[in-house]
Amino acid sequence: MVKCADSTMYTGITNDLESRVKSHNNGTGAKYTKGRGPVKVVYTEECVNRSEASKREGKIKMLNRTSKLKLLEI
Repeated sequence: MVKCADSTMYTGITNDLESRVKSHNNGTGAKYTKGRGPVKVVYTEECVNRSEASKREGKIKMLNRTSKLKLLEI
């Protein structure tokens, strides 16, 4: 999960975190993060495979902002 410059949060999956953050910050990442950079990584999880990562991403995206911020405290 990354925090954008406008304090919004974006959740996504990748197998190369460093590259993904660079792409968000140079404007070639997700449409949501364009114009909201720079982004900063605030939370990561590792999953056994892409399928599990997608399921977890979906669950995190369904959380409200308060719940996402609580997740960061763990």
